[in-house]
Amino acid sequence: MDHRLEAFSRLLKTMEELRELCPWDRKQTFDSLRPNTIEESFELADALLEKDMAGIKEELGDLILHIVFYAKMGKEARAFDIADVCNEIVDKLVRRHPHIYGEADVQSE
Repeated sequence: MDHRLEAFSRLLKTMEELRELCPWDRKQTFDSLRPNTIEESFELADALLEKDMAGIKEELGDLILHIVFYAKMGKEARAFDIADVCNEIVDKLVRRHPHIYGEADVQSE
């Protein structure tokens, strides 16, 4: 298996375990996580400004965790899951790049 898929699978499994076994993780909601997500976004923005590669890596991990967390709660609500989130963004990328995935011919950016 591709090491990237293994790592993502490990994250998904860990989130499943935490949501089931950790009292703090179990009680989280979309509303309760929102401020933390905003804070993590600002921390990433700071790391980007500082060109701090270790910080960028850490903050991207924190944001991926939040995405996986929200997707887990979406799954629990029977609204969507992480596959839906991934497919949604891929579909959007394909639509926005007809010069790659369609017949459009583009000569500039």
